[in-house]
Amino acid sequence: MTSFRCFLVLSLVSFLLLSTVLPSISTNDEQDDEDLRFLEETEGKSVDIASLPHLSDSDDDQFPDDDEEDEDSGSEQETGASLSDPYKAPQIDDKDVVVLTQGNFSDFIKNNKFGMVEFYAPWCGHCQSLAPEYAAAATELKGEGVLLAKVDATQEDELAEEYDVEAFPTIYFLVDGKHTLYPAARNKDAIVTWIKKQIGPGIYNVTTLDDAERILTSESEVALGYLNSLVGPESDELAATSKLLDDIKFYQTMNPDVAKLFHIDPEVKRPALVLLKKDAEKICHFDGLFVKTAISEFVTSNKLPLVTIFSRESAPSIFESSIKMHLLLFATLNISEKYIPVLQEAAKLFKGKLISIYVQVDNEESGKPVANFFGVSGNGPTIRAYSGDDVKKFAMNGDVTFNNIKAFAEDFLAGRLKPFYKSDPIPETNNEDVKEVVGDNFDEIVLDESKDVLLEIYAPWCGHCRSLEPTYNKLAQHLRGINSLVIAKMDGTTNEHPKAKSAGFPTMLFFPAGKKSFDPMKVNTGRTVVDFYKFLKEHATIPFNLKKAVLVPKDKPTKTSDSKVREKSSSVSSKEEL
Repeated sequence: MTSFRCFLVLSLVSFLLLSTVLPSISTNDEQDDEDLRFLEETEGKSVDIASLPHLSDSDDDQFPDDDEEDEDSGSEQETGASLSDPYKAPQIDDKDVVVLTQGNFSDFIKNNKFGMVEFYAPWCGHCQSLAPEYAAAATELKGEGVLLAKVDATQEDELAEEYDVEAFPTIYFLVDGKHTLYPAARNKDAIVTWIKKQIGPGIYNVTTLDDAERILTSESEVALGYLNSLVGPESDELAATSKLLDDIKFYQTMNPDVAKLFHIDPEVKRPALVLLKKDAEKICHFDGLFVKTAISEFVTSNKLPLVTIFSRESAPSIFESSIKMHLLLFATLNISEKYIPVLQEAAKLFKGKLISIYVQVDNEESGKPVANFFGVSGNGPTIRAYSGDDVKKFAMNGDVTFNNIKAFAEDFLAGRLKPFYKSDPIPETNNEDVKEVVGDNFDEIVLDESKDVLLEIYAPWCGHCRSLEPTYNKLAQHLRGINSLVIAKMDGTTNEHPKAKSAGFPTMLFFPAGKKSFDPMKVNTGRTVVDFYKFLKEHATIPFNLKKAVLVPKDKPTKTSDSKVREKSSSVSSKEEL
C-alpha cells in the first residue's frame, strides 16, 4: 500500500512538472517556427548590406581598377623583381630616388647605414604632392651618404605588410636596418633638416660675425646657446634637445659679439639661450635650468608664431606639439587682417598653454574642411576652442574682442566651458515613421527614458547608407503603431552628441528605455527587416506585440483602403506576431 501511495505522489509531481514545461516548450517552438516573411513582403525586397561586396563608403573615393591596363604596365612587369630573382642594381627614379622591390630591399638596407623609404600608392594625392619634394631632398642628401628610396605598396604588398603600412605615404628612416617613422613636415627643407640632425651632431658652431649674419638672414627660426665651452655638458644638453625638435636649427657660440648680434647680453651669466623668429614675437629668452627637458619645453612652447596660419605645411607642427589646447579664429581672408592682431595680443597671455590658430574659411583645400569639422559656416569671425586630449570643442559667444577672447580662454583652460556639438536646425515637422534626430533634439528623442530607440548614424554620401534606407523605412512602417519604440536616424556629418559615437557609416545604436545613462548597444546584426525586428524583440526594455496588417503608404490614404486595413486587421490581428 505504501509503495502504491509513493507511485501516486510521483505521478502527480510528474504531471505538474509536465504541465509547467510543456507550454514553455510550445511557446518556444512557436517562436522558432513563426512565419515572419510578411515583414519582407511589403514595398519591395529588403537589401542586406552585410552581403554586399566591400566598397569604400564614398562613391568619389574608389580605388583604381586593378584590371585597367596601362600602356607601360607590360614593361614594368617584365622588369619587376620577384622573390626568386637575383639581386639587381636599384633603378633610379626622379634622378636620385631609389626604386625598391622585394628583390632588392634587403640589399639596400644591408649596404646603407642610413636611408629613408617612402611607401606610396600611385593614385594617392598626398604621395603625388610629396614626389617633387622627396626627389629634391634625395638630390641634396646624396652627398651626405643618405639615399632616399620608395616602394610602390600596391605592387609590393608583402613589404607593405611587413612594415605595417596602413596609410599613404608612410615614410621610415632607417639606421643600420632599424626603422622609425619620419615625424616632420613633408617638404624638402624639413626632410633635409631632420635627416641632417639624425646623422650629424645636431648643433653647429658659430664663431664669426659673418656666419652669424648669414644665419640670421637665411633662417626663419633659430636657437642659439651662449656657452662657456663648445664641448662638454652644456653643449651635450643642447645637442640632445636639437635631436628632439626637428624644425628648429640649433647653434652654439662662445663669442660675445655673436651673442650680442643674437640679442643676448654679452655679460649675462652663461649658459644662456635665445630663440629668434620672424614673427610678431621676434625674441624669446630662456631662463630655466639648462637641461634637455627644460630647453625642449621652452622651445616647443615658443617656436610657433603667436598665431599660426593653418595649412598643410603647418598642420604637423600644430598636432604634434605637446600643447593640446587650441584657440581658433575662423574668418575669410579679406577680414582676417582686422582680427588676427586681436588674437595675437590675447595669445601673448597664454603662451605655453594654448596654440592660437587662424583658419581661412574660404580656403577650399585647408580651411573649409576644418570649418566643417567645427560646425562653422559663413565668413566669420568666429572663435572656437579645441581640446586634443579628449577631442572636445567649445564655442565663444559675443564679438571677437581682446577682452572676450581673454575671458573665453581663461574659462577654457579652467574647464568651466560646456562642450559644443554640431547640430542641424531642429525639423519643423517630424511626423515620418523614421524620426529625424539632430544634435539639438537628441536628448528629447533618443534619451527619452520611456522609449526604446534604434538610431542609425548615416552620411548622405555613403553608399551603404543609401542601400539600407528602404529596409530601414520598411522596418519603421511595420513598427509605427508601437508607441514604446522609436526608429530614428541622424546625419553624422553635420550633427554630434557625446552618446552618438560612430567609427564609420552607417553606425547602428540601440538605446534601451530606462537605461539611457549607460552607453548604447551596438547593433551587430544582419541588415534585414527581420534581423532588426528580432534584435528589438530581444533587447527592448518594454515588451511589444506586433500585429500583422497590410501597410498603406502614409502619403496615399483613402477611406476604402483604411476600411480594408481595419477589416483585415480585425480578422487577422488577434494572433500575436512575436
